[in-house]
Amino acid sequence: MIGRAPSKATRVLALSVLSVGLAATSFAAQASARAAAMAVSGPAVPVTIVTAAKSIRVTSSAPDIGALLEEEGIRLGRYDQVRPSLADPVVANGVVRVIRITKWVAIRRRTIAPPVIRRIDFALPPGKTKILARGVSGERQVEIRYSERDFEKIRARVVMQRVLRRPKARIVDEGVGEYAALEYFATRGMRKMSYVAGSAMRMVATAYTAHCYGCSGITASGYPAGHGIVAVDPHVIPLGTRLYIPGYGPAIAGDTGGAIRGNRIDLGFNSLHDAVAFGRRVITVYRLK
Repeated sequence: MIGRAPSKATRVLALSVLSVGLAATSFAAQASARAAAMAVSGPAVPVTIVTAAKSIRVTSSAPDIGALLEEEGIRLGRYDQVRPSLADPVVANGVVRVIRITKWVAIRRRTIAPPVIRRIDFALPPGKTKILARGVSGERQVEIRYSERDFEKIRARVVMQRVLRRPKARIVDEGVGEYAALEYFATRGMRKMSYVAGSAMRMVATAYTAHCYGCSGITASGYPAGHGIVAVDPHVIPLGTRLYIPGYGPAIAGDTGGAIRGNRIDLGFNSLHDAVAFGRRVITVYRLK
C-alpha cells in the first residue's frame, strides 16, 4: 500500500490498520497484567479497616496492605502510621489500623515579665511602698512544634527560644519601720523598747558582705544584700520580721544561710572593712511588733 506517491485513501487505510494493531496489543497487555495480579493476590478475603473517623469492613484480593488502602481510596499523610505495615500481606479477617498524625510548627512571641528588686527604706512607714523604677517588659521568640494524633489532645513542645528584648527591672522601696521611733530608742536608751518590741533574744552574730565568695548579691527574700538585711534561721525568726539590733540599727530578716541555725544571726554590711571590724559577738536582737 505504501509506494513512492501513495494516494490519500491509501495513507488513511494504512493508519487505520496500524491503530487497530496497537489497540489489540494494548488490550492484550492489560489482560495479561490483570491475570498476573490475580495470580499473585490470591482469593478475596474479608478485612476491617479502622481509622479515627470510622471502621469499614471490605472484601479484597489485594496482595499487601498498601495495595488494599490504594484500592479503597484511602490516602496517607506524611506522618500517618499504618499497622500492620504497608508491605505486610492481607490476611483473612485481619484488622488494618490507620493512625492519622498531623505536625506543624508555629513561631510565637512571649512577654518576659520584668524582675522586681525590693529595697528597704527605714524612712517609710511600715507597709508603705515607693516605686523608683516601673520596669519594662522584655520579649522573646519561641518556636513550638505541635503534633496531633487521631484528633486527640494536641501536644506542644518548645524547641527553640531567643530573647529579642531584655526586660528592665522594677525597683520598689518598702517601708519596714518608723525611723523616728528607732531614733528615739538610740538616743534615750532601751528601757521603753518593750512598747514596740515583741521579744528580745540573745544570739550569736557574725557579719557578711554582698560580695562574699559564692554570694549572688540578692537575698532569699529578693532584697539586695547589704546593711540592714540579716540572715536568720526561719524556724526561729520568720523571713520578713522587722528587727532592731543595738549598735547596728533597724534591720529586716531577709536571708538564710547554711550555717545559720538556731540562735544564730548574720548581719549584712556594705563593706568588707565594716564586716571584719564587727567580727563575731553575742548581741541582743529585738523583734518589733
